[in-house]
Amino acid sequence: MPPASPGPIRRRRRLGLELRRLREAAGLTGDQVIEHIGWASASKLSRLENGRSRPDPQDVQNLLDLYRVDETVRSELLGIAQEAGDIRGWLKNFPAMTQQQRSFAELEAGCAEISEYNPVLVPGLLQTPGYARMRISSAWQVDQEAGDPDTGEDIETEIKARLARQSLLNRGTGAARYTAVLEEAALGHRAGPPEVLREQLTQLCELAMLPNVTLHVLLRDTPIGQWYVPPTAFSLYRFADPLDLETLAIEGGFTDVMSTDVIVLNRYKVVFEWLCTAALSATDTLTWLMESSGRMSSAVAASAVAAGSATAPTQRRGSAGRLTER
Repeated sequence: MPPASPGPIRRRRRLGLELRRLREAAGLTGDQVIEHIGWASASKLSRLENGRSRPDPQDVQNLLDLYRVDETVRSELLGIAQEAGDIRGWLKNFPAMTQQQRSFAELEAGCAEISEYNPVLVPGLLQTPGYARMRISSAWQVDQEAGDPDTGEDIETEIKARLARQSLLNRGTGAARYTAVLEEAALGHRAGPPEVLREQLTQLCELAMLPNVTLHVLLRDTPIGQWYVPPTAFSLYRFADPLDLETLAIEGGFTDVMSTDVIVLNRYKVVFEWLCTAALSATDTLTWLMESSGRMSSAVAASAVAAGSATAPTQRRGSAGRLTER
């Protein structure tokens, strides 16, 4: 089960913010710190303060000595420095992890609250293995068509890594409060074959009954606010440690953007409130999911009957053989 404590990358950012605050409180410039401690590289302090490098405990102690930090703060920051450097130890808590999934796993670890919206997909924390396989394999086909066949990991490893993140929802005591707004389109027939969608709908019903999980389905023709249309998927993270900055993650399909800017975060919080207001209530959502699961079960049965009686069509070949075969 993934740890409740924050991931190393966020610990680095937190440590960097605290070290910068202490330096400024001591009235020292970066150049003065470098001169006092005797570091050869002028960029070393900058990398530490911006959370871009793995902290050396001795370097952190030297800075705390220079800033004349009391024992309480010193002990706390040295503990954060140790967590910030122990990436391997943190990863041992996951049965599987890949580079692609790690950035989100590090955001989710130590969260008190997660709020997510996606206009076309079921969020990764809610996906079944079958639904995840559809999403990952179809995205990798785009990479291959675009001339980038190096996906790094095989699909099954990527799926296991995504599932490893999901156990934070049913951790029990200390589990993050999770709220998601799902567009009806994310569970429509374009998302996958009936048997995959039925399994996904069944899992959403089960997750919706967890005490820390709230799901809302937004029906396709429901207006949001004053006819507002959200331009992209996004996630909001609030952490158990109040000194860790709230974070926004904007998922763009082929690239992700993260921000801790308060004004930007507040805009997305307003949008998420509008989405929750426009969507079905948690109770009506559960009813909708159960009814949709029943309809999808009927579609699976009808598909099985049709498959058993149908004969395979003759495959057309020609000058565009690759496309017609596909």
